[in-house]
Amino acid sequence: MRKLVHRPRRLRTSPAIRNLVRETKLTAHDFILPLFVSEKVESRRAINSMPGVSQLSLGEAVVEAKNACALGLQAVLLFGIPSDKDEQASGAYAENGIVQQAVCAIKAACPELVVITDVCLCEYTSHGHCGVTQRDGEHFHVLNDESVELLAKAAVSHARAGADLVAPSDMMDGRIGAIREALDAEGFQHTGIMSYAVKFASVFYGPFREAAESPPQFGDRRSYQMDTANAAEALREAALDVEEGADILMVKPALPYLDILWRVRERFGKPTAVYHVSGEFAMVKAGAANGCFDERAAVLEIMTSLKRAGADLIVTYWAKELAEWTRA
Repeated sequence: MRKLVHRPRRLRTSPAIRNLVRETKLTAHDFILPLFVSEKVESRRAINSMPGVSQLSLGEAVVEAKNACALGLQAVLLFGIPSDKDEQASGAYAENGIVQQAVCAIKAACPELVVITDVCLCEYTSHGHCGVTQRDGEHFHVLNDESVELLAKAAVSHARAGADLVAPSDMMDGRIGAIREALDAEGFQHTGIMSYAVKFASVFYGPFREAAESPPQFGDRRSYQMDTANAAEALREAALDVEEGADILMVKPALPYLDILWRVRERFGKPTAVYHVSGEFAMVKAGAANGCFDERAAVLEIMTSLKRAGADLIVTYWAKELAEWTRA
């Protein structure tokens, strides 16, 4: 009688063969590079809490975009830092605002690069909130409809400058439908919307607020960003954005919400993005600097997990490095 041989279930062979049958593979096309463009700097200003990331002048933003394009990246995501802020976030929709200038300059230098613009008011309001606010003594609330009107104006101004996609990150109710309607009315039917459909009120945004100079001057953002404990609500929020016309859905942050990322991708079947945010970036940088692990290996493992969980696109501050690390 033939003796049974118990073979291992895992593939125990050469690295080349393991790579051949790898289920999840990363390429430069998976990544979107965020850029902070500032009216207040003449070249670059390092962001202390985000090693290797800087606020950029308009000229330096164009240089970064050219470098990204040369590395094989397909898209950049622009955040603007105006020289002046006010209660109505007027810099967000100014025709000659910093993001509008950056879009024009980058599209002229790299016409093949997809330029995505952040559509929010927090970088432009004097109080740092994502919408127009009304205060009553120590209490405040965000005026949803008034905020949506300004967000739609900002999105149209970005499209007029040449943006390929606008990315509303504010979490106001009804803003996707309002932005879609405004874009269509102005003849920008082909300008897409990448919606921050599921944006949690996370502690991991801290370094970003330094980078964008947008910490709230009073209160917090929990009244309009999502409770970190809620999954069913996340799916309801995403469903509303799909109904209102979102082309791409985003989940933010990344690693604490892999379950949400998976559910959104499986439920709606639309292109799905995830934002590996500033606090997650800073943690890995700190761990690597302290010798806890190898930075490259950690980043590749994290990004693989995000793609495996359903991300079609990953916004990450390591986009340029990843374009080099994932070359065949």
